[in-house]
Amino acid sequence: MDQDRFELGKEARGRVLGEQYVTSALTGADSFNRDFQEMVTEFAWGGVWGRTVLSDKQRSLNNLCMLAALNRPKEFKLHFKAAIGNGVTLDELRDTLLQIAVYCGIPAGVEAFRLGREVLEAEGIVPEPVDGI
Repeated sequence: MDQDRFELGKEARGRVLGEQYVTSALTGADSFNRDFQEMVTEFAWGGVWGRTVLSDKQRSLNNLCMLAALNRPKEFKLHFKAAIGNGVTLDELRDTLLQIAVYCGIPAGVEAFRLGREVLEAEGIVPEPVDGI
C-alpha cells in the first residue's frame, strides 16, 4: 500500500463523505474487509478523488450518472448527499437527473428522482413549490 496515497484518500473521502462516515468505515473494518477498505481509500479516493483536474462537484455529478446507470441505490443516495455537501445546487442536481433519464432510461430517472427526494427529505431540504402541471 502506498501510504501517501492512502492518506490523501482518507482526506478526500472525509471531505466528501464526512469524517464520521470514514472513521466508521475504517475502524469497522475486520479481517474480511480490511483490504477492501484500504484499496477503496487508496485507489478510488486517493488515486481519483485526490486528483485536482476535476472539482469534487464535477466528480459528484459524474458519480450520480454512473451510479444511476449501474442501479446502485445505496451508493447513489450516499453520493447524492455528498453532492449537496460539495456545493451542487438543486438546479444542477435536477438537470443531472434529467440527463440520467434520457441517457439511462426513464426507469433509471424515476429511481434517481425518488432516491434524490429521500435524501432531500432526510436532510430537511424542501424544494420550492410550483404550480401543478
